[in-house]
Amino acid sequence: MRRWTVWTVGVLAYVLAVTHRTTLGVAGLDAVERFGITPGLLSAFVFVQLGVYIAAQIPAGLLVDRYGSRVMLAVSAVLMAAGQLLLAVATDFGPAVLARVLVGAGDAVVFTATLALIPRWFPARQVPLMTQLSTILCQLGQVVSAVPFAAVLHGAGWTGAFGTAAAAGLLMAVLVVVVVRNAPGAQWTRGAAVSAGEVVGQLRAVWRRPGTRLGFFGHMGTQFSMMVFTLLWGVPYLVTAQGLAPSTAGLLVALFVVATICVGPFMGVLTVRHPLRRSWLLLAVIALQVSVWTVVLTTPGRAPLWLLAVLMVALATGGPGSVVGIDIGRTSNPDPNLAVAQSIVNLGGFLATLLVLTVMGVVLTVLGGFGAESFRIAWLVQYPVWAVAVLGLLVMRRKARRLDAERGVVPRPLREVLARR
Repeated sequence: MRRWTVWTVGVLAYVLAVTHRTTLGVAGLDAVERFGITPGLLSAFVFVQLGVYIAAQIPAGLLVDRYGSRVMLAVSAVLMAAGQLLLAVATDFGPAVLARVLVGAGDAVVFTATLALIPRWFPARQVPLMTQLSTILCQLGQVVSAVPFAAVLHGAGWTGAFGTAAAAGLLMAVLVVVVVRNAPGAQWTRGAAVSAGEVVGQLRAVWRRPGTRLGFFGHMGTQFSMMVFTLLWGVPYLVTAQGLAPSTAGLLVALFVVATICVGPFMGVLTVRHPLRRSWLLLAVIALQVSVWTVVLTTPGRAPLWLLAVLMVALATGGPGSVVGIDIGRTSNPDPNLAVAQSIVNLGGFLATLLVLTVMGVVLTVLGGFGAESFRIAWLVQYPVWAVAVLGLLVMRRKARRLDAERGVVPRPLREVLARR
């Protein structure tokens, strides 16, 4: 029972982190008005947030290995609460950017700290499914930002909404300290302090493993489109380019979350049953997203509501798909490198997100703002990134399979697996 309590609080911390991460996407149009900025400068908010997140990923992994999930989850909650409080009172661009720096730093820690709890509290056979459950339940944070946060924003205003988010962060820090423990009993031991040279050597060793790079490119290809949509450009796109009411856009975001929750366990079961076929899951997710986006972007005029709903379902596969990449990185590295390996794989999707999100902001600014044609062209930025991810995935899969073959691990032909089913 204790394991479920610890896991629940860890997931709640993750849910709140996603809420903090996505509040600016919901308040994007309000931010443009409050700070008097262009779409390019609006993307700069998230650029800074993601830039800090990316820069902090490796240190976050090292800190979790060194100090444990309990301490780092509490630190994460405090950092994000401070960022939301600063944003609540900010009226100028500079303090608002600093606020997103704090949110990005706290967000970088919570992912690694939460996932590091799972292998230490649950049997190995349950880890892939529990990881999927954790990452899909965290998407409830987007429902919180899209519905109750948006309601407070439009009711109590900017300061009231972001101030409430800050208070929730402080309460979460207290809950983590009271409930979370790093491992059952005395099973967890603090990682040894390492020098800068040893850190570089450890990172080099983790990156050289083909499975790490396979997970990296898989994470990149599956996650970034979903992240770009939910972090910033999704709601403005639905409201301005597709002509939906903000409430309808919020319902589509809620559909995205529900679909994620439905897809995640299914993908977790497939990961457990077919661990040598995980790359096919990654390729299937990418193919689905590319196909649906292509239909949406080539549809003349505004897309019908049902097609936008299909887009939400396609994007919903991105979160569970990225977790498959995380799982590949986890199983390709020894336990002492667990948090670092997960952090490195996690960089794949967020680096791609940062690139696409920023270039889209530039394109929208050059083309005159949030128009339908401007968005149609801006979303095309995704396609070269998908191409790079698929190429990297295929190359690294070949290397990983070659290494597995040297160890005597050879997957059965796919047609034989399907025939047995």
